[in-house]
Amino acid sequence: MGKNNRKHERVDALNLLSYVSLDSDGKEWNQGMGRTLNISETGLQLETHEPIQTQYILQVSIGIEDELVEIKGKVVYTNRGDSGKFETGMEFIEVKQDALAVLNKYINEFNNQFNG
Repeated sequence: MGKNNRKHERVDALNLLSYVSLDSDGKEWNQGMGRTLNISETGLQLETHEPIQTQYILQVSIGIEDELVEIKGKVVYTNRGDSGKFETGMEFIEVKQDALAVLNKYINEFNNQFNG
């Protein structure tokens, strides 16, 4: 396995999400549904039925517990996973303060439950 260059540790997370792919001008190209596979303060990995091109910016809405978190990020990679679905890595570029608070709470609760 390759070297982990992440600034923040990712935690496993299976949360439903919807996404919109935007080009550099903000034009919508496609949209879809998927789920998170893991998440951190600065990025996430998501699983979808369709590949997401790396030139796009994603506007993602994630259901975390009773909250809906809106995040914008750039696509870093897309690969076909072992399940035949597509796994996409996304680095956050715009996270509102309230969304970051929900993410941090979720990550802390996960760490306390599984590493505490």
